[in-house]
Amino acid sequence: MRDVLVIGGNRYFGKRLIDRLTAAGDRVTVLNRGSAPPPAGVIHLVADRDDEAALNSALGDRTFDVVVDQVCYTPRQAAIARRVFGGGRSRRYVMTSTVEVYEYEDSLVYEDTVVPVREDAVDPLTVPVRLELPWHKPEFRETHYGEGKRQAEAVFAADDVTGDSRDAGDYGDPVADGTKFPYTAVRVAHVLGGDDDFTGRLDHYAQRIRTGTPIAVPTENRPATYIHVEEIADFLFWVVGEEFTGPVNAASHGLLTTEELCAVVAWHIPDGRTVFQNVDVGKVSPFSFARSYGMDNSRATELGFTFGHVQEWLPRAVAETLGSDRGAGPGPGG
Repeated sequence: MRDVLVIGGNRYFGKRLIDRLTAAGDRVTVLNRGSAPPPAGVIHLVADRDDEAALNSALGDRTFDVVVDQVCYTPRQAAIARRVFGGGRSRRYVMTSTVEVYEYEDSLVYEDTVVPVREDAVDPLTVPVRLELPWHKPEFRETHYGEGKRQAEAVFAADDVTGDSRDAGDYGDPVADGTKFPYTAVRVAHVLGGDDDFTGRLDHYAQRIRTGTPIAVPTENRPATYIHVEEIADFLFWVVGEEFTGPVNAASHGLLTTEELCAVVAWHIPDGRTVFQNVDVGKVSPFSFARSYGMDNSRATELGFTFGHVQEWLPRAVAETLGSDRGAGPGPGG
């Protein structure tokens, strides 16, 4: 039996991960702020993960084989986590990261290519960490989501993040100690599926197709990689049982364009009309990208995980989220 701590994770693929862990017989502890009850059969700890003293108090003398951090968004949160869970409290730390770490100012990673990007395109050891930025402000975190995740990865990857919480406000400055932190950063592709998809992104398309409202997309609209909500839960469960460290991409095989996605959505709305509007500036629809968001999943594949193909599960994912009476329908182009 493994002792696994999940930080956050009370909704979407986080709750599916918890279900898999408990079904496997693991002892699961869920830590959150208490705003939502955890699934049955788990130990529940309540603390604000931004409050280092409260986090230490809630954890007490507990130790874990693996920590799965579903809600680490900033380098400040990562620095606290490293101090709290370093020194033997956890044998391994799994951070849920994002494909958006590959998009940053002056980045050329996706600018002129649709070749899926590998993990070494963003090396956390080379990412500068700026704890002084206003990471405590929700609007700043939201507009710097990819940057926050990228710097959080950098904190976990570095040799020098222990520190004292009295330094740099309540968050601590990095202080060299020469130790390695056993972390894995799961860079998750765009997630689709489930009747509990809270993002509203597929509904965005459904509403516009239903009314014939133009769907704003970039003039150069690039494809992206995706993963089904059940598949990312499977992947995280698999990662818990592995020993590898460092960044790993989590994405189904195959690229998907906005047009292909809308074709499946439109199948569920037979009286609808799909109208695209190309825009060079301004806000575009979700899942439409001026840069390619394709990730190479070969590292995870070589380590032993078997991904599905996006075109195999996409019709089911759309049907789950839209709740259509028409069923799963055809695949893209079907």
